[in-house]
Amino acid sequence: MLRFATIGTSMITDNFIEVLNASADACFVGTLSRDEERGATFTAERGGTQSFTTLDALCAYDEVDAVYVGTPNAVHAEQALACIAAGKHVLVEKPFASNVTEAKRVFDAARAAGVVVMEAMRPVHDPAFAAVRDLLPRLGRIRRASLRFGKYSSRYDTLLSGTRTNIFDCALASGALMDMGVYCVETMVALFGKPASSHFAPVLFDENTRSLTNGPLDGAGSLLAHYPDKVVEVAYSKMTNDDLPVQIESETATLTLDSLSIPTHARIDFRGKVERGSAKVMRASTGGHTEEMDLPTCDNTMTYELADFVAAVEAVRAGTALDDAPAGPFGTVKACREITLATLEVMDDARRQAGITFPADNAFR
Repeated sequence: MLRFATIGTSMITDNFIEVLNASADACFVGTLSRDEERGATFTAERGGTQSFTTLDALCAYDEVDAVYVGTPNAVHAEQALACIAAGKHVLVEKPFASNVTEAKRVFDAARAAGVVVMEAMRPVHDPAFAAVRDLLPRLGRIRRASLRFGKYSSRYDTLLSGTRTNIFDCALASGALMDMGVYCVETMVALFGKPASSHFAPVLFDENTRSLTNGPLDGAGSLLAHYPDKVVEVAYSKMTNDDLPVQIESETATLTLDSLSIPTHARIDFRGKVERGSAKVMRASTGGHTEEMDLPTCDNTMTYELADFVAAVEAVRAGTALDDAPAGPFGTVKACREITLATLEVMDDARRQAGITFPADNAFR
């Protein structure tokens, strides 16, 4: 039984505790909150037994084996490093860190301490995406893909009203790319590897909000990633709704998904023999066919990342080398780490192109 503490009292932390309480292999001990009364109430209402008001107190508590970090992005690395130093395994909410340099420091510390540290990135642990990956060879030579995730955020209304919000704040290493775009970028890296280069076109918030966002920051954007034989379009938004499907296009077929964040259905349209078009027919072919399939799903897909994290920790406890510990459908702890690092490299480069900077970017110059 892996005993978990959580840092933070956000909605995503609440969702994680839900799967903890449903697990036969992990349990919830309590949460860390600077507000003692809030932390105690939050813990008790969710079946925990011990709340914490300082990180030092949590790290010193022997009845905690692992920590879930669900705090603002800017403090992920600092909190993870403290937990690692105390010998705790750590599951860090996406994005893993403010930038790739921070992430490397955390992963290096984890390897030195022999503890499992992973990013809580749902697509990398979701069997639905493993099913999608396994379908790709059937498509033939892939030439284009469009990975999309856009959902209007009520926090944008908060910003427009003249009020600061954690979700849109350079000081906290947030913004739409870090919150929504990361799903697309990480899925791209997991399916296709790191691109050779990319071009970023963000939609920045109006200049009159910059006293609230602490500098230029994105509310939406597109990234065109270049591979030797294909291009991948990433489109994300927290200031509009994107209702277009996800598509992966080969020379002979197109795979369509109903969603990027939690896909439940896939369709493959196999082209058939193309006939010469005319002014009356935009596209015509004969002999094509369509296959449709439901994808694995559950009520709370954080179940999958918890199960993979627990499996990795148990493997390490049993003597498996840290890098070789199994960590879900996309491979080992090492494979997950490499996906996280490559994703942050792509997003760091995108932010450099747009002039979006976080405090952690300056800390390592």
